[in-house]
Amino acid sequence: MKFLVFLGTVRDSTPPKPARLGVRVAKAVLTCLQSRYEKHEIELIDVLDYSLDTIFKPHFAYPENKAPDELNDLATKIESADGFIMVSPEYNHSMSPALANLLNHFGSSLFAYKPSAIATYSAGQWGGMRAAIGMRTYLSELGCLPVSAMIHVPKAQEVFTKTGAAQAEVDNDSWFDYFDRTIKQLVWWAEAAREQRAYIDPHHLITDFKTKPSQRNAP
Repeated sequence: MKFLVFLGTVRDSTPPKPARLGVRVAKAVLTCLQSRYEKHEIELIDVLDYSLDTIFKPHFAYPENKAPDELNDLATKIESADGFIMVSPEYNHSMSPALANLLNHFGSSLFAYKPSAIATYSAGQWGGMRAAIGMRTYLSELGCLPVSAMIHVPKAQEVFTKTGAAQAEVDNDSWFDYFDRTIKQLVWWAEAAREQRAYIDPHHLITDFKTKPSQRNAP
């Protein structure tokens, strides 16, 4: 299967230090996936790699074949993926605005009927868990319902190095075992969802609204 790991931090300024702490967490998650789940295809999607226009225009608002190439390419990756891992810092008890902005460029039909997993972190003691609570609602609205287990990494700068390896005094296997609870749930649901999508196309079974939200209103 194919999983996309979204890294949702663009802030490269300090304080707090170090800048872009999420890179460490994302690399650690990738290393865990590549070492323990090597049969699956894993790709990192870094929001910093996308130079989005300041005036918001989502991928689905463009006429067919007229969207920017980078939006088309990412839309194809999202559509072909079987699941997602969202790595986010916590800003004012909320998820990363940069991550939300990138995801908001795509219709929920690309994400729908596939599972997601939440991974948050912080330089302090809470590990971004307050952002994770809001992310559950957000990802559910996209249609990629998050699995129940989550990953939280408090004081991430003391846990992982710049390369995503565990710090010298940290037990790497213990952290990967902790990641495993969430990843195993994600893989289980992704396999089940893919099998069911092949059996019944949910987009035909449950008609998506195409022009206006009132199409899903109660009578």
